[in-house]
Amino acid sequence: MIRLSLAEKLVEELEADEKVRKRLAKLLLPEVVSEPDARLAIINAVLRDVATKEDIAKVMEEIEKVKVTTGEEFAMLRKDVYTYITEFRERVSKLEGAFTQLVDRIGDLDKRIDSLDKRIDSLDKRIDALDRRIDALDKRIDSLDKRIDYVTKVSWALTLSVLATLVAQIIMRVLLR
Repeated sequence: MIRLSLAEKLVEELEADEKVRKRLAKLLLPEVVSEPDARLAIINAVLRDVATKEDIAKVMEEIEKVKVTTGEEFAMLRKDVYTYITEFRERVSKLEGAFTQLVDRIGDLDKRIDSLDKRIDSLDKRIDALDRRIDALDKRIDSLDKRIDYVTKVSWALTLSVLATLVAQIIMRVLLR
């Protein structure tokens, strides 16, 4: 087994127990601060982590650059957004106008269709009336056809009877002679 030195044991104890570590620091701090070389070493170590006025000035310049750049970019973005909104409003306005015209045209077409429907209904009524008149004419023509047929038959009968009478008279004259 390896034997640890007293210093190693002390370091292990300090690492393991925070309370002991703080107590040791409180005991050593007045000694370290009163020693000029130790104090200088501490100050140099702390100064590496501390910002100087120059560092702060550089950071402030960078912040100002960012502010200016961001302000300019914001102004450009704002201008672009305003332009897009204006263009969008114009397009919506044009669409609304076109929609209004479309609605008006549809209304006009509805009126014209209604007018055409009425005219078609009127034509249907006139066609129905014409159909009835044609049917009546057909009946009258049929009646006339029947009369003409009757007259034709009567005319033939009369013609034949006249011919028969003539033939009979001729035969009688011939026989009586």
